[in-house]
Amino acid sequence: MEKLRMCIACRQMKDKRDLLRIVKDKEGNISVDLSGKKNGRGAYICKDETCLEKLKKQKSLNKAFKTNVSEDVYNEIREVILGQK
Repeated sequence: MEKLRMCIACRQMKDKRDLLRIVKDKEGNISVDLSGKKNGRGAYICKDETCLEKLKKQKSLNKAFKTNVSEDVYNEIREVILGQK
């Protein structure tokens, strides 16, 4: 049984393995979770630039994690997405 998750930018349901997980740990640090197993609150995004742009524009990560997300986090996500193409 595949595990479906929703992209917080485009709101499409996709297989967990096709999405990139961003996690906020107990200390409040936000990072890209390449293993998919880090502890903390997770949010998922499609591995493409369109969703990354929507994510920034809509401030979806800020809403998901109830905090202001720094530009460094978006840069880290961009590097991972571009590195996988």
